[in-house]
Amino acid sequence: MDPVIVMNLVFDLVIVLLAVYVNGKKHNVLLLWIALAFGLFAISYVLTILGITDSTILIPLRAVGYLSVIVGLALHGRH
Repeated sequence: MDPVIVMNLVFDLVIVLLAVYVNGKKHNVLLLWIALAFGLFAISYVLTILGITDSTILIPLRAVGYLSVIVGLALHGRH
């Protein structure tokens, strides 16, 4: 098991939990978009750890993750 993948998974999960927790206090939708993005990144790392390295699965997961951050920032910037 690649320690870099495990480290990324742990950090992704911490970011998801922290974003959801802080959103509960601040009610900032941007945090939910960030949580969604890092949740998708975490899923891609779990799949990688499980040996699923099919790029037709991982690339869309990560692309939607990045798009979630972009959409969240764009919506946040409009306010």
